Order: sequence, then C-alpha cells, then structure tokens
Amino acid sequence: MKCRRFGRTGWMVSEIGYGMGGMASWSGSSDTESQQSLQRAVDLGCNFFDTAWNYGDGQGERLLGRLVRRNPGKKLYVATKIPPKNLAWPARPEFTLDDCFPPEHIDQYVHSSLENLGLENFDLIQFHTWSDVWLEDDRWVKKIDDLRQQGLFRAVGLSINRWEPWNGVRAVQSGLIDSVQVMYNIFDQNPEDVLFPACVALDVAVIARCPLDQGSLTGTLTLESKWPEGDWRNTHFGPETLKESVEHADALKPLVPRGITLPEMALRFILNNPTVSTIIPGMPKVKNVEENVRASEQGPLPVDLHTELRKHRWDRKAVRRAK
Repeated sequence: MKCRRFGRTGWMVSEIGYGMGGMASWSGSSDTESQQSLQRAVDLGCNFFDTAWNYGDGQGERLLGRLVRRNPGKKLYVATKIPPKNLAWPARPEFTLDDCFPPEHIDQYVHSSLENLGLENFDLIQFHTWSDVWLEDDRWVKKIDDLRQQGLFRAVGLSINRWEPWNGVRAVQSGLIDSVQVMYNIFDQNPEDVLFPACVALDVAVIARCPLDQGSLTGTLTLESKWPEGDWRNTHFGPETLKESVEHADALKPLVPRGITLPEMALRFILNNPTVSTIIPGMPKVKNVEENVRASEQGPLPVDLHTELRKHRWDRKAVRRAK
C-alpha cells in the first residue's frame, strides 16, 4: 500500500482508505463481517478510516474503536463526523449554524464520538454537512479551537455536499480547516475546477469519497436493480437516476483494459490526481478490501486511458427537497 501526505498535517496516510458508511447502517451489514474486513484492510496496509456518528447511531465508531485497540502497535488514523442537529442532508441554503452546528451540539457529539470509540482522542473531526455561509458566524470556530486545545482531536475538516464542490472553497481559503471530503470519481470531476486549486494553495488535504459513484462504477447495476425495503439506495436510484447511471457505466465498459475491473479502473483514475490524499471506498466484505488495495499496488492509469476517461465527466446538480 502506497501512502500520501495528508495536507499540512503532515500525516502519511494510505492512498486507499476505508469508508465505513456501509457498516452498521446498510441492509445486510454484519458486525462480524465488518470486523473481518476492517482487520484485513489493516493487514494490507490501510491506515486511514472514515466513519461518522450517524453510521448506525455510533455503532460504526464502536467498530472502529475496537479495531484500533486490537492493533496497538500500528498507527491508524481515525476520522469521524458530527451529524447536523436537524439531521438533514445536504445542508440547505436557508439553514443557519443554529439549525445544524450550534456550539453545544458540536461539544456534545465530539464527546459522544469519543465515548463510542473508547479513545481519549482521535485524529480528524469533520462537519457532516457544510455551507460556506456559516463562515460568517465564528461560534463554531471558537468551539472547535477550544476542543482541539483540550487535545480531543488533532485536525478539523468538512464533508462537502454532494455535487456542490464550490460550497467549501471559501472555507478552504479561510485557513480554518485541514481537510475536505468531497465526491470525486470518473463522473464527478467538477472538484477539479475551483476546489482542488484552493486546496493546493492552502495545503488542505482531500478525501475522495464515493469513488465508485455510490455503486454506478461497480458496473453491476441494471435497470432491474432493487434493494431491500428501507435501503437508502432505493431512494437514491429512482427510475430515471438508475437509467442514467446504467447508461453512463455501460459507456465505460469498452474502455476497461483486459485483466482489470471497472472498479479498479475507477480507483486508479483518482490516483492520477496528486491533489487527492486518500480515497475512501466502502468495503463491506474482505473481497472488496483485497480488490481495492490492488488499485494502489497497480498505481495510476496510463496517461492515454486517463485522458480518454476524462471525456466521461457527468455534471449533475443536487435536487433540493422540501423540509
């Protein structure tokens, strides 16, 4: 496993990290299987793990805490997220700081995460939604500074709303944050426009989430794909979205070189961009871990293939639903 520098923190993190969003909250997830997958990732050199309080109402954090304690001789970077107080994703333009991250709420969930993890401190705390308008209210800054000075975490980051990479540029430019987590993949190349240059200028780390476009880039979706009742993918992949996702993925399949898979090609596409510090695919099973680690072993794609894939950029806009 190759490592990359995590922005100005100087941490050296595995370029394939571990996105724990599917653990403890997706239909069919098993804590036993999750623990096996997490440990396999550590054994193969993965050292960056991204979870959140709302992944199973803290169960994802508890799974990660157990992993850290089972590997006392290894440095595992622990990143988690504070849920918005109103539990609304993504943040809407009219939401205020008091709607989402008032100081007392930040304090409560940092301590809740510490309790779930069973650790005295962790590496990265992130806001699980974000709006740049909150920069005009410095109460969150004062609270974060206070908690960091207490030694509860080492760095602070943002998880940027889906398809809104521009809504985080001001935060990067403010110098107040150490990392951004953003959707970035073959389809979602728009972070390259203004967000990535800002991150390079301020030496802010980039965490690439949804590298497989929430399943589209696995190449396994069909027009008949369905999920168990209550699974979030039933909402995300409505009929029109599912149709478009299948069409865009099918257009990529002829470009997949012999001997690799579409998911591996998708991960290696991201590795071509040196601005990215780590990629966090979901890896619910051991086989997913082993397949994704292979992407780091093989390295970035050849320039001609990477150039061809850039033509498959798919610009989308977030759909705002009523509260």
